Amino acid sequence: MSTDRYDVIIVGSGAGGAATAYRLARAGKRVLMLEKGRRLPCDGSTLDVKQVFAEGRFKNKEPWRDGRGGSLVPEEYYNVGGKTKWYGAALLRFSAHEFEADPEHQCLAWPFGLDVLAPYYDEAESLLHVNRFANEPELQRLVERVTQSDAGWRSEALPLGLKPEILNDEREAKHFDGYASVAGYKADAEHNLLDEIADLPNFTLMARRKVIGLMHRRGSPEVVEGVICRDGSYFTADKVVLAAGAMTSPRILQDHLDATGVGETLPSAPLVGANFKLHINSALVAFSPFAHNDVLRKTAIFLNERYPHTTVQCLGWLDGDILATQLPRAVPKFVANAIGARAIGFFITTEDGSSPANRIVSGGGEEGTPTADYDLDRLPPAKAEHAAAIGDFTRRLLRAGLAGVDRYAGLAGSAHALGSLVAGDDPAASVVDADGKVHGMDGLYVGDGSVLPRSSRVNPALTIYAWGLRLGEHLAH
Repeated sequence: MSTDRYDVIIVGSGAGGAATAYRLARAGKRVLMLEKGRRLPCDGSTLDVKQVFAEGRFKNKEPWRDGRGGSLVPEEYYNVGGKTKWYGAALLRFSAHEFEADPEHQCLAWPFGLDVLAPYYDEAESLLHVNRFANEPELQRLVERVTQSDAGWRSEALPLGLKPEILNDEREAKHFDGYASVAGYKADAEHNLLDEIADLPNFTLMARRKVIGLMHRRGSPEVVEGVICRDGSYFTADKVVLAAGAMTSPRILQDHLDATGVGETLPSAPLVGANFKLHINSALVAFSPFAHNDVLRKTAIFLNERYPHTTVQCLGWLDGDILATQLPRAVPKFVANAIGARAIGFFITTEDGSSPANRIVSGGGEEGTPTADYDLDRLPPAKAEHAAAIGDFTRRLLRAGLAGVDRYAGLAGSAHALGSLVAGDDPAASVVDADGKVHGMDGLYVGDGSVLPRSSRVNPALTIYAWGLRLGEHLAH
């Protein structure tokens, strides 16, 4: 046991945890951050297609079950900075209406509106140096062909957490979407937040410390006072923030409720792990007769109000090496290269709404196998809109001279895992309150995407950063 007592312990170092730590440490609070994974190497391996995609060297290897008992391995990343090291740095705000309930699409309301989160969006955009880039020539021509063929489709510049200098480094420019930057051109939780407080005497980051349980006051399991790690160490604090991600934070809380029996009296206990969301995401790869020379590529987002819960983003660089990881091994390298040179990728995202039956279930502690029970058939409006949007956009591409093929990311594609500890004012209908405090418990807060009542139609990272900044400010005072 550490003899030190901290003001706040934060479990996890991704967007929400890092933002919370940043605000607390700068306010003078004694903060301990515990991260399950290690720091990523800076030797260039995180930009290597073979190691990142073909071998999956840096991805989670832990097995899960789906709701039907089948096995899967979610695409989670356990390292300092969390999934922000690997994201495509698309940093968009949720729209005002996406903080409101939308019963027809099975969307829950936030406990507050956009106006409350707006100043934290401002701060997050500043800390992450959000920029917009002009479309490269080939993409601009494609944008014009798509939008001119159907007035319903429009394009906007995609806000990106990328430094303009990335354009001068072709390797980084081609390898930021799905890779971890070595040069620091991509904004992430480690580089932009944790490194800024690393030298403060009141901030401590311990990597390779997996938290497996919560400590509570003797005789009062609803009062959390610390955490227990797999290696047997334990640490105490006035407050604990769960920020291990929407697939891990609910498991830690579930295990505590089950082990102590406090779940029998906690009104929100049945909702721990419920309403799990991860967007309906599909990759669409389009091919033209001509080779593409644009490098950055991921600078535009398409919207169409016929599909109000859906967006289409351009993906980063594609080539034969990347496509070869998805093609049968029998396909010759020269064929993969020829196809890859003519490929451009898109990422189609639809807000998936909430179903209490879509949930994360703990495996019952360290030795158990957790379950992600998620079924699109529980979300018929979202499922139908996603299919319609893909069909429509694919037809637009065909008219623009490109043939496309799409693939649903599925449950293993957990990049946007959200909503398993949903925020709200009613303890019987949510797990945490508007300030991130777990209903009916003292000293326990949630600082990651688990709290999001809605996933919106855009990437959630900026909203999770903003939530973390707001939570940090609340805890600092």
